[in-house]
Amino acid sequence: MGRVVGESGNAEGDFRGFARVGIVGLGLIGGSIALAIRERWPETVIVGVDRPEALAEAVTRGAIAHGVPRVAALADEHLDVVVLAAPVLQSIACLQELRDATTRPLLVTDVGSTKLSIVLASRADSNPYLTFVGGHPIAGAAHGGIMHARTDLFRGRPWLFTPDATTPAAAMEKLSGFVRGFGAETATIDPAEHDRVMAYISHLPQLASSALMRVAGENVGAPGFALSGAGLADTTRLASSPASMWTEILQSNADHVRAALDAFIGDLQILRDRLTSPEASGEWLEAGARWRAELAASNGTAPASTPAPAAAPASAPALGESTRLKPEVTR
Repeated sequence: MGRVVGESGNAEGDFRGFARVGIVGLGLIGGSIALAIRERWPETVIVGVDRPEALAEAVTRGAIAHGVPRVAALADEHLDVVVLAAPVLQSIACLQELRDATTRPLLVTDVGSTKLSIVLASRADSNPYLTFVGGHPIAGAAHGGIMHARTDLFRGRPWLFTPDATTPAAAMEKLSGFVRGFGAETATIDPAEHDRVMAYISHLPQLASSALMRVAGENVGAPGFALSGAGLADTTRLASSPASMWTEILQSNADHVRAALDAFIGDLQILRDRLTSPEASGEWLEAGARWRAELAASNGTAPASTPAPAAAPASAPALGESTRLKPEVTR
């Protein structure tokens, strides 16, 4: 992995909150940001942009003061910062709308799963009043939508920023203090390196999960699923994620995802050639187990020594809860 250029931290420093905040997309992430702001800085005025039903739910929950129908209308709200919490390509379009409409100083960040495309878009035909810093909170939940938003979603979780040499130090100080106020731990990383790493640790797992369900479903179908244990459900929960969200991620990170897929397919081909050699296949499996232990030690996701069940019980259990990460806004 390439160098993360900023050290992690979780202290707010002297940051005292923004007076007025705009949030585009009030799903799980955008809604949780709004609720976290409301808890930490209750005097902050929050203005949302989303579908009418999402705005109504956000107002009912006390997440926002009011909503506006269009992104460009945020330029008239005298905001200090706007958070783009829409899917990746939609956020790029939203950024362009803000750039064209903004006539006073405005700080903008996003929460997308890929960074280089929106960072490059922010540099094109730049507006001197608008300062953009890419962001990515490494946080989520089993269900999307503002009804599942919560104030502690980012507590203890990494929040990556992708500034460059032209990013004002004051902008980074404000954004870092802002998300640390939610309990997040901040770090900075080059946007291209961010996208390369995410291709392997986030985007490839999604595709592997979907591929596994496609292969299993097309070959054994429902009768076979009735015999499955928890392992299949646990391994493939990401396959329930909506295609509409992932197609934008794949489109915006195609080169790195293609390289990750090539590496994954190549490794499976190595295993295919070792199936009849217990020693060689054992080495392959043990290498995976060692990296799984490293994963657990690195981010504390699960005890490294927890064994997977070897077989299904006599009565097949119901499938586990599916992950349904929904697009944050439809424009």
